[in-house]
Amino acid sequence: MAAERGARRLLSTSSFWLYCLLLLGRRTPGAAAARSGSAPQSPGASIRTFTPFYFLVEPVDTLSVRGSSVILNCSAYSEPSPKIEWKKDGTFLNLASDDRRQLLPDGSLFISNVVHSKHNKPDEGYYQCVATVESLGTIVSRTAKLTVAGLPRFTSQPEPSSVYAGNSAILNCEVNADLVPFVRWEQNRHPLLLDDRVIKLPSGMLVISNATEGDGGLYRCIVESGGPPKYSDEVELKVLPDTEVTSDLVFLKQPSPLVRVIGQDVVLPCVASGLPTPTIKWMKNEEALDTESSERLVLLAGGSLEISDVTEDDAGTYFCIADNGNETIEAQAELTVQAQPEFLKQPTNIYAHESMDIVFECEVTGKPTPTVKWVKNGDMVIPSDYFKIVKEHNLQVLGLVKSDEGFYQCIAENDVGNAQAGAQLIILEHAPATTGPLPSAPRDVVASLVSTRFIKLTWRTPASDPHGDNLTYSVFYTKEGVARERVENTSRPGEMQVTIQNLMPATVYVFRVMAQNKHGSGESSAPLRVETQPEVQLPGPAPNIRAYATSPTSITVTWETPVSGNGEIQNYKLYYMEKGTDKEQDVDVSSHSFTINGLKKYTEYSFRVVAYNKHGPGVSTQDVAVRTLSDVPSAAPQNLSLEVRNSKSIMIHWQPPAPATQNGQITGYKIRYRKASRKSDVTETLVSGTQLSQLIEGLDRGTEYNFRVAALTINGTGPATDWLSAETFESDLDETRVPEVPSSLHVRPLVTSIVVSWTPPENQNIVVRGYAIGYGIGSPHAQTIKVDYKQRYYTIENLDPSSHYVITLKAFNNVGEGIPLYESAVTRPHTDTSEVDLFVINAPYTPVPDPTPMMPPVGVQASILSHDTIRITWADNSLPKHQKITDSRYYTVRWKTNIPANTKYKNANATTLSYLVTGLKPNTLYEFSVMVTKGRRSSTWSMTAHGTTFELVPTSPPKDVTVVSKEGKPKTIIVNWQPPSEANGKITGYIIYYSTDVNAEIHDWVIEPVVGNRLTHQIQELTLDTPYYFKIQARNSKGMGPMSEAVQFRTPKADSSDKMPNDQASGSGGKGSRLPDLGSDYKPPMSGSNSPHGSPTSPLDSNMLLVIIVSVGVITIVVVVIIAVFCTRRTTSHQKKKRAACKSVNGSHKYKGNSKDVKPPDLWIHHERLELKPIDKSPDPNPIMTDTPIPRNSQDITPVDNSMDSNIHQRRNSYRESVRNTPSTDTMPASSSQTCCTDHQDPEGATSSSYLASSQEEDSGQSLPTAHVRPSHPLKSFAVPAVPPPGPPTYDPALPSTPLLSQQALNHHIHSVKTASIGTLGRSRPPMPVVVPSAPEVQETTRMLEDSESSYEPDELTKEMAHLEGLMKDLNAITTA
Repeated sequence: MAAERGARRLLSTSSFWLYCLLLLGRRTPGAAAARSGSAPQSPGASIRTFTPFYFLVEPVDTLSVRGSSVILNCSAYSEPSPKIEWKKDGTFLNLASDDRRQLLPDGSLFISNVVHSKHNKPDEGYYQCVATVESLGTIVSRTAKLTVAGLPRFTSQPEPSSVYAGNSAILNCEVNADLVPFVRWEQNRHPLLLDDRVIKLPSGMLVISNATEGDGGLYRCIVESGGPPKYSDEVELKVLPDTEVTSDLVFLKQPSPLVRVIGQDVVLPCVASGLPTPTIKWMKNEEALDTESSERLVLLAGGSLEISDVTEDDAGTYFCIADNGNETIEAQAELTVQAQPEFLKQPTNIYAHESMDIVFECEVTGKPTPTVKWVKNGDMVIPSDYFKIVKEHNLQVLGLVKSDEGFYQCIAENDVGNAQAGAQLIILEHAPATTGPLPSAPRDVVASLVSTRFIKLTWRTPASDPHGDNLTYSVFYTKEGVARERVENTSRPGEMQVTIQNLMPATVYVFRVMAQNKHGSGESSAPLRVETQPEVQLPGPAPNIRAYATSPTSITVTWETPVSGNGEIQNYKLYYMEKGTDKEQDVDVSSHSFTINGLKKYTEYSFRVVAYNKHGPGVSTQDVAVRTLSDVPSAAPQNLSLEVRNSKSIMIHWQPPAPATQNGQITGYKIRYRKASRKSDVTETLVSGTQLSQLIEGLDRGTEYNFRVAALTINGTGPATDWLSAETFESDLDETRVPEVPSSLHVRPLVTSIVVSWTPPENQNIVVRGYAIGYGIGSPHAQTIKVDYKQRYYTIENLDPSSHYVITLKAFNNVGEGIPLYESAVTRPHTDTSEVDLFVINAPYTPVPDPTPMMPPVGVQASILSHDTIRITWADNSLPKHQKITDSRYYTVRWKTNIPANTKYKNANATTLSYLVTGLKPNTLYEFSVMVTKGRRSSTWSMTAHGTTFELVPTSPPKDVTVVSKEGKPKTIIVNWQPPSEANGKITGYIIYYSTDVNAEIHDWVIEPVVGNRLTHQIQELTLDTPYYFKIQARNSKGMGPMSEAVQFRTPKADSSDKMPNDQASGSGGKGSRLPDLGSDYKPPMSGSNSPHGSPTSPLDSNMLLVIIVSVGVITIVVVVIIAVFCTRRTTSHQKKKRAACKSVNGSHKYKGNSKDVKPPDLWIHHERLELKPIDKSPDPNPIMTDTPIPRNSQDITPVDNSMDSNIHQRRNSYRESVRNTPSTDTMPASSSQTCCTDHQDPEGATSSSYLASSQEEDSGQSLPTAHVRPSHPLKSFAVPAVPPPGPPTYDPALPSTPLLSQQALNHHIHSVKTASIGTLGRSRPPMPVVVPSAPEVQETTRMLEDSESSYEPDELTKEMAHLEGLMKDLNAITTA
């Protein structure tokens, strides 16, 4: 039966909405829809779409020889098929009358019998393919270069030579670069076969390595380029027998600077000769190149280096080093890598209307930096007043006209090549006006303000629409005599002024204004002719401004007199500013140059100049930027530390000087060291600027050395660090055998982990590289973990409770693993929580890390300095009392965070008792520990210190913003979201912005604040069938984060709110009710009664509806009265005493007054606008109410009686006071909290209670939220919530605008749900189910008192009956009317 009733209700509802849609369709025939990426068209208009038109194949650079044939490929796609033509050197080719050139069917160009001579080169040049589609447009391809190899000509020829067996020899044969592919070699008039030992270099040179007797003979090179072959001189190569006599090491061929394009192959030639035979090695930027293991680097015969598939990273300086054991020589060459133009952003297709302004975007990259030009339909776009290049490469077209339609192409070109990308522009016709009156011309258009470069226009509304609140206006303007017209629109409806910017001085412009309403554009006003003011005679920009650094602290700026001086220049003002700051300084200058001193070293500054005459400052120049010269560093490197590796070597570590003290690019570091004994010589070594450590080898055993490091720039050496000393070992440790067994192993089991500690092997003369820990249930071979040789303990995590584990420990070095040591342990059961947070330092088996151990640092403290910086300080008990470090010890600081769980430790070395840890995450807990190292001895890690970085404003917006319509309430939407991924602190609230115009200024958007960290919010009374845009911004204690991207949501077309119980209103008389927007020409029915849906009803239907409503209301009232009398009789004297006692305690909430003061409740309260206000008890002195109803349009504002409004506010405020003064339930017994009640009566309870927030309780056995409405008065629609029993802290995750809620816990008394028997005009309000999402960490809640039992005294019943009688009279009066 319930399913049948639901189906009937759904059928009737569907029929009603179908009827409404048909009615609405008759009233508004056709609606225009604009979609992103599609042309906004009106119904019936032909839809124009973008036509795919592009090149499938474009011509490429080609090398040919005379007499051969060439094909330049080209193919374009379009529907219909395009017409293909060709240009050579910018001029169209007439292929119809050309015998040698012809167009192939696919559009390619075929050239037969290429012609090329010294004075006639008709085929060589630049070719471009042009594709055209009639009535659509033209596109052009990239430009391809056709090169024809010239006549053979030798620039160098082979010469007779001799070579010792096993050595290398070269034979020159250099021709022009075009002919290199056509060079080959002959030996004794036979073709020479090339192999790994005999190669031809790209220049044509022949290289013979590891010469043998068979390499001797006559050699010549031949060039065959289509004509008769050309031979070089024929020379003899003699191979001499190897002798024991040494000869000088010399280069036969050295590398030379080369330029290559990404993707090409390159050969860097390098051939050396000498006895003994030399070997060749290569370095790049002082780093040795591994040619054996690299796939791209190959060492060719003789020692030349081949790099295949060159990348940008291959650019640099290459060193060829030849070494034969007796001497070493080197040569170097620079490899420059270039890149063809590539598009980072291509132009996109654009729809536009006439008079609009558009911008085609184009972003390119390449090396050298490409130049960009624009082509429209195959013709070059020449910049003008209406076609401008903006932001380097973008094309801006102002004031579109129909002829601007077509294809636009961005063509990028540099020395390496060129590329093109295009887009289509479609000029749309304005949509025809819909049925309805259009506005007439705006009246009294005047220029209220005329300046040199802007004009302000004002006007009056059209005569057809005197109010004009909903009209928008477009101002069309153009230079007099120019057909191209531009448009400027008003920013909001009803605005009747606009300012036109960027005009030219002393120029005549013609203006006209046109109004638009919802039906379309109206008539245009008469043209208004206005001339801008002439420019004040101010100086123009100073030309040729230049800036150059003259020293590390000074820059000289020069300029010339402005061309448009407009009078005598009195002086200049030079402005300058450090790059990256916003503080600009200036200095007055009377000449054409000035030197600014006292600048920062190696710092970039920007400069500009403004000329002054008697009228004032002129036009500023463009900014020029220059960097001061570098200087030697002004500070020493930081954090110098020494690590003794063995008896003959010490490793040095350091950090660069602070950035502000580097004064240039650090090119290297100078390390100076000496023996600590007096009068010893100082040794220097240099390392590169990127190197921060160096191993010093060849030291004496058991000797103390002093070290210091200084940083270098190209200007010289900066100050050095203080001397730091370290002593080499007396003897080296043995690593010819595996380590011995560790001397001890201890285990300490916890619930899910086991702490393992150990001591090293007793024989400390064998090298230990680390320790291997094996563990598993019943067997130690399940898992293996390796740790550093310095470590003395380890915690095995993620184990099973109450399990038997076997653990093994082995020391290992490069030879292998030593003898294992075994131990077993049983993890504790789950119920055992003792010593879970045990730290190994406090274990009874603290291991001894070394025979002479270092004590770990103590008193480790973490001082939080900012959101990403923490200072770590500690003390070292092994130092003297003054804590001054005089030896070579250093400290290692490590830190990590446990989020995510697998985060690894980070380490840093320090030589002082503090360290500044930077680069941390905001609002994150970190743990820190410190260890000390001196020589081979190290301490264990210290006790852990913890610190949480400060909060920072959120750096990311809320995620996953979604908007859904509330079921059954199309005017209400629910916004859901997720917290920002980078909250950087506890989220204290959100702000929801929404608007119907996504391009509106943000201060024009409606704001809905959300207190706390709730992730959902409800917004009511939106306009139907309207697109809204929503953005959300999160906030924490530090401020507001960024906004999310705008999310669009269109409200439903049909207004079903009038059918829903929570949105009922009494016809047109209901306050806050709003009829559907049926258009300006809608008239109410003649009967004077408005249906809630806007459809006319007959008088008979209205009367029948009233009779039914009144009948139901009367029956409901009678039932309520009977129940009330029955409940009253059952009230016992014991209950009366309880109630009396309760009233004496809470007397301030008791209902007071007599029947004369009672008036029937106002049944026309804003039931469609009822919203529950959360009472925020947070410390915030200005709590934010999260759901204040905001009028969405002018129709939402309803006049309200001032006296009634003030009464409502008074009652609301008094109730808030009573709630705040209510004693806490924690101080009352549970029984009294359930039996005592407060009767806070209010004649207009529906209004006052509608402003109260719901109270929610949460217990361990949490149940779903349940709508729960308990009336404290028979005629009230809502009641005061009940006091919750004492329990856990409560929080208030209730959505705004929901019925009062009482969330039941499993151990609470279950109340029955009661509903008021009389709602609005006799229609009952059933309880509304509400889903309330839980939100974590809400600290406080609003607690309210509710009547727990609806019982009344006999005198109270009399008052209720008086209420009832008054109500019945009103109902009878309504019925008779």
